[in-house]
Amino acid sequence: MAVAPAARSRFAVVGGGIAGVTCAERLSVEFPLEDILLITASPVIKAVTNFKQVSKTLEEFDVEEQPSSVLEKRYPNIKVIESGITQLKSKEHKMFTEDGKEYGYEKLCLCAGAKPKLIFEGNPYILGIRDTDSAQEFQKHLAKAKRIVVVGNGGIALELVYEIEGCEVIWAIKDKAIGNTFFDAGAAEFLIPKLSAEKPETATACKRTKYTTGGSEKEERSDTAADRFGSALGPDWHEGLHLKGTKEFSHKVHIETLCEIKRIYLQQEFIPLQQASLSFPKEKQNAQPDRALWPVYVELTNGKIYGCDFIVSATGVVPNVKPFLDGNDFALGEDGGLKVDEHMHTSLPDIYAAGDICSASWEPSRVWQQMRLWTQARQMGWYAARCMAADSFGESIEMDFSFELFAHVTKFFNYKVVLLGKYNAQGLGSDHELMLRCTKGQEYVKVVIQNGRMMGAVLIGETDLEETFENLILNQMDLSAYGEDLLNPNVDIEDYFD
Repeated sequence: MAVAPAARSRFAVVGGGIAGVTCAERLSVEFPLEDILLITASPVIKAVTNFKQVSKTLEEFDVEEQPSSVLEKRYPNIKVIESGITQLKSKEHKMFTEDGKEYGYEKLCLCAGAKPKLIFEGNPYILGIRDTDSAQEFQKHLAKAKRIVVVGNGGIALELVYEIEGCEVIWAIKDKAIGNTFFDAGAAEFLIPKLSAEKPETATACKRTKYTTGGSEKEERSDTAADRFGSALGPDWHEGLHLKGTKEFSHKVHIETLCEIKRIYLQQEFIPLQQASLSFPKEKQNAQPDRALWPVYVELTNGKIYGCDFIVSATGVVPNVKPFLDGNDFALGEDGGLKVDEHMHTSLPDIYAAGDICSASWEPSRVWQQMRLWTQARQMGWYAARCMAADSFGESIEMDFSFELFAHVTKFFNYKVVLLGKYNAQGLGSDHELMLRCTKGQEYVKVVIQNGRMMGAVLIGETDLEETFENLILNQMDLSAYGEDLLNPNVDIEDYFD
């Protein structure tokens, strides 16, 4: 019997997250008469809805998790294939999927995202939070927990320790201060009182990416499907989850700084060692020996040992490149992502990449850097589709304006947080200065100045300065003459620059 010919499409996209779906949607609009193939291992896709350009570079949108049929109905020329990729043969322009099918393409965009870095693989007491399923699994474990250990200092860890109630949290970070990815020690000090305060009844409204799950019913998933990583979570992933342990108190967080996990013991391994674990430290007191028995024990590099019900590994992600490397000579960045140039080309012909899987290897603007965030995933997916279209038409294309300035709006500890440009003076060397304004419990404003020009800013709280500072960074105006007035709350800075 003759073998059926491979399904072939002019354009194919791999990945059902924000980058992949945005890329497929844009290609669908650019080429309404072409079938756009979207291959995803997950039965649901992440769709951008209610998109709004808040300023030149800051954007606001919702993220909805939807069945792929919703996408196909909205864009009839998008064909969604629910299966993982087992092999890519780039020279033959072919892909093979887990269900035994073969797909050909003329141009391909890889948007397979990233997967969590677990501190130890294969330990049943270590949970990584990456997608909707793993977040719900965490909720189930937390409902029975009295104490957990959280390891990591990124966005998910920050949100977790603030949202969890009714459970003791030991938070182990390798840095001197919390939130090192996003802000400096001063901003961390501003935020820390929130960890011991009662949470407000109403969350602060914030122009930022919001994550929602479409529909409440879930299909039964096979074991194989459950083992896969779905599309990444993003801001507001915890909304709709009941993050409460067994105890009747709000926050109870103890932070262990400048340390990492040295070893993990199961209860049956720990008891024969006759070592002392520590109870939850009380304020301004040294921790006492813990008489309780715990399912698992964590030994930190600072010598302390804590027992807990389980451990949350929130130590970042690694680009999900493994399915595509066999037999393909992709150039990889230092972070393990697929290197892409200023037009999102990888090192192999007719293959592009966008989102968490890629490493930007072009010469960036002085005030932009790549971070694996929802906003950049959307921007890269959209821009990659435009580059694929331009190449198909034989046209040139200028780099999208969104890569001129790093701009991200989010929310931590119920504060609105805006990050602009080199907000932590990344790569600026020592010849820069910082200007600060802080009102305890209300706002924290930091600007980074170099040679009289604003290079970055951190805005925490309702400062209403984001658009003004965005313009000052983009325009590179010499601000030397304004001195302290730049952050003087009694001076309307916008009047200077109208």
